Amino acid sequence: MSALLSVKNIEVIYDHVILVLKGVSLEVPEGKVVSLLGANGAGKSTTLKAISNILAAERGDVTKGSIEYKNERIDQLSPHDLVKRGVIQVMEGRHCFAHLSIEDNLMTGAYTRTDSHADIKNDLDKIYTYFPRLKTRRKSQAAYTSGGEQQMCAIGRAMMAKPEMVLLDEPSMGLAPQIVEEVFEIVKDLNQREKVSFLLAEQNTMIALRYSDYGYILENGRVVMDGTSDDLRNNEDVKEFYLGVAANDDEERQSFKDVKSYRRRKRWLS
Repeated sequence: MSALLSVKNIEVIYDHVILVLKGVSLEVPEGKVVSLLGANGAGKSTTLKAISNILAAERGDVTKGSIEYKNERIDQLSPHDLVKRGVIQVMEGRHCFAHLSIEDNLMTGAYTRTDSHADIKNDLDKIYTYFPRLKTRRKSQAAYTSGGEQQMCAIGRAMMAKPEMVLLDEPSMGLAPQIVEEVFEIVKDLNQREKVSFLLAEQNTMIALRYSDYGYILENGRVVMDGTSDDLRNNEDVKEFYLGVAANDDEERQSFKDVKSYRRRKRWLS
């Protein structure tokens, strides 16, 4: 299957001196959900921002490598141009317009569209079928809705732009487990029924691997492992260090801090 998005050996530097990404490469096949996994500070959000070309706002720059979408370089395109090409990022922390209603927030996602009002209204109705919570709260000011509803609003707003690719940053952050499950179910539904591809950055490895097709694990700005979600779930290192499953009873009684660094370095870098 052809890659919709290809990131090839990119390096990202902040403030001209801080090296954050060190040769990151990944692919998102058309119609698939791909997870970018790792601890806080591993470089997940920076990777998404490099793809959506919003690093400059944080004094960051892609200094090496290339980023291709549909086999065309997109490194120098503006975020506005990327939206028009069908690439949308949902930022970490949701970033709804607090003073606007849920419905007005959703409608801002259609700002760049040039099709008819009837088509946009039909898509709004479709969003409400995916997010029934939003329909019941559509007239509520976003600031007074729950974190889960704001996350759904942010994803729905992105979908109103009719994207082919959504970059989703930490969708589970700050949400109750049952709401996280609901959000990921909707993401998978949008992927399967609307044929939208997703690249999602997520610290919750267990749920990300359950709902994605493929995964990349980042540590200290490098990809240290990748594979199908099934393969990663069954990998002993991933189970031990990301899913909280001890390799054996003896290790379960050892200090996590003492074992983790040496064992992983020995296995992954040998």
